[in-house]
Order: sequence, then structure tokens, then C-alpha cells
Amino acid sequence: MIDWTALADRDPTAAELSAVSAALRSPDPAERDGRAYPRLAGWVPGLPEERRLALGDAMAARFEDTEVQARTFAPLVLAAVVRTGTLRPAWPAAFARWYPAETDLRGHHPELGWLHAVAHGADLLAAFGQHPEVDPEPLTALGAARLLAPTGHVFDAMEDDRLGHALALTLSRPELTERQAVGWLDAVAEVFATGEPGPVPAEVSNTLRTLRVVHLLAVRGVRPRWGAPQVRALPHGAAVGERIAEVLAVAAPYAG
Repeated sequence: MIDWTALADRDPTAAELSAVSAALRSPDPAERDGRAYPRLAGWVPGLPEERRLALGDAMAARFEDTEVQARTFAPLVLAAVVRTGTLRPAWPAAFARWYPAETDLRGHHPELGWLHAVAHGADLLAAFGQHPEVDPEPLTALGAARLLAPTGHVFDAMEDDRLGHALALTLSRPELTERQAVGWLDAVAEVFATGEPGPVPAEVSNTLRTLRVVHLLAVRGVRPRWGAPQVRALPHGAAVGERIAEVLAVAAPYAG
């Protein structure tokens, strides 16, 4: 058992870091979300580089964990690590294998608490998207793959906002060409073009609503984090907005 009251804000010992990292797998939301996650996120900026690397490796390995809460809380801590500038090339690849393949997309579970795979993964996508050593173009394609993966779950806990924000942040990278900035939408257009009369599939509904968020941020600019005073323009915001409007009109004619 962890004595949470005895943990200090100073750099943790190896045993403390290991114990709290293990608690991030807990099915108890008070233990995982209320204690372990905020403690780890608070420790990350002050950890030495080698310890951040080790923690990032542990989180990347959890994308293959058998417990859903372990998989879905790993990206939050890994995002905190990446935001410090620490990175291993293997981490984006591990994330890319997990994110579109995760099938448990529930936002909140009555016993497990917040799971939020799409939203938590979006936070990591945003962190990778702002890291200068990570190529932004595959990240936009990864966001599209997550949206288009067949599912029976309609986003119900603002996952569309979180993923739309992450995509817009990635699209704010200045090295993207105009073609690269809009290319990820081709896969969406192809899926929309195959639609048939009848109920809208959950993944299409999710994609429509997320694209509307990206369109808004392409026009207005995107804040690098919630509450930040500065708004970052998308270098190809006009082209992104126009292409999204074209793609939306395929499946949502009332939006055209």
C-alpha cells in the first residue's frame, strides 16, 4: 500500500516512482485518477532525463496491457514526458499501433471511472504533434485512422473536441506543406463517398463532429493548451478549412 500523505513534491525515490507508476494501472479510479496520475504528472518535469526516459518506456509498453484502464492512462503520463522535450523514436510507433486499434472507447465507466481512450490518446497525439523531432504528417493520418475505425460507440464525453484540438495543434506545425496539411482528409472523403442511406454509423458521426472542431480552429486559430492566452494560427488554415467543408458536404449536405 502507498502512503499517499507521505509522498512529497520533491524528486521521488526509485521505489516511490515505481509504486506510483504501478498504481496507474489500478481499477480503482480514486487510486488511479485521483492519486497516481496527478502525482506522476507533477513529478515528470523535475525528473532527470534518464528517469523520464524510463518512465516513458514503461508507459509505451502499457499500450499492450490487458487492462483497459492501464492502456488508456498511459498516454496521459507519456504526454507529460514528451512535453518536457524527452523522446524516444519508438514511442510514436507504439502509440500508432495502439490508438486506432483500441476498441474500448467508453468515456466513463460506473466502476472504473474515466477511461477516455480517444481523449487521452488525443492529448498524446498533441504532444507528439508539437515535438520538433516528430514528423507531423503521419500524426494527422493517425488521427483520421482513429476516427474512421469501425465502432459502435458515439463520442459522448467531448472526445471530438479533444481530438479536433490535437489535430489542429499538429496542423499548426510550420514545416507542413499545403498538400500535407490537407492530405489526411482524402481517407475521410473516400469513406464518406461509400455511405449508403440509413442510420449514420457511429464512426462517421464521430468524424463529422471532430472535423467541425478542426474547421473552427483552422479559421480561428488554436490555443496550445486550455486557457492559454496566445492563439496559434494554422499556416494552411484556409486550405484546411476549405477542404474540410468539401469533405463534410459529401456526408452532411446540410453543412454545405
